[in-house]
Amino acid sequence: MGAGRLIAVLMTTLLVGCAPATGGSDGPPPTRRAPEGSYAVGVRTLTLDPRSSRPLPVTIWFPAAANGVADGRFPVVVYSHGLYSRPDLHAGLTTRWAAAGFVVAAPAFPHTRQGAAHFSRDDVRNQPADGWRLIRHLGRLDRNRADPLAGHLDLSSIAAAGHSAGGYTTSGMFSEGHAARLRSGIVIAGGGLPGSFAGLPAPVLFVHGTADAVVPVTVGRAAYGRTPGPAAFLSMLGQDHGAYLTPGNPGFAPVLATTTDFLRWTLYGDQAAGARLPADARTPMTSYESRPAS
Repeated sequence: MGAGRLIAVLMTTLLVGCAPATGGSDGPPPTRRAPEGSYAVGVRTLTLDPRSSRPLPVTIWFPAAANGVADGRFPVVVYSHGLYSRPDLHAGLTTRWAAAGFVVAAPAFPHTRQGAAHFSRDDVRNQPADGWRLIRHLGRLDRNRADPLAGHLDLSSIAAAGHSAGGYTTSGMFSEGHAARLRSGIVIAGGGLPGSFAGLPAPVLFVHGTADAVVPVTVGRAAYGRTPGPAAFLSMLGQDHGAYLTPGNPGFAPVLATTTDFLRWTLYGDQAAGARLPADARTPMTSYESRPAS
């Protein structure tokens, strides 16, 4: 995947068809205690609109108990993969978020996933709309008493997250008119597009390797400078496009700690987790900075 080609496509492509989901609560997130322990993790797969021109396979990781989904309602994270990737390749991170008390729903995008019959980088422009389509579907599952996830999805507290092209997808979900229940974003080794970071301000965390040869760190920093809400930037010093997302690799521990506490803070309202963010990232291989809303 050439750096020039990826950046040229993603930085010049206008977002289309990214209307936000409707319905649900857009008021303040419910006040409740964030989980203190760790859950077992369950997984299921489904396909949205399988007979349409744009079927969307989805992998969902969730906090689990012996009889299925753990008791309670859990905030939702929509996780977007990069070019030539798949949701399961990110399970090292997403399963740990689920264990911390989040439902993580990861679509496999029709034309950018690994093994796509008709691969197209240009299709990234359509992926934010896929994210909102997934959110609407999760709302239907939560209302369907026959579905195992019914009553367990807190769709008043949603985050979007993604790596590389999935980071651009995440940025694109924050377009003008996006629903307030999209409360935060995590952009990993990605950037912004024209039309992103508009509408209601929301906290965004950027994670980027300073030696990234695919999406240079300057691209992520430019997007960081454009966000209107509170923002933070976690620099992975001397690291590449995403090796730090693999458990056991250098950098994984601070990325996991920082992203998990960011989600606890923005989706559960856990102020202690928010206060921990600078310490989470205080390692010899990381640099952390943050700024208030502009």
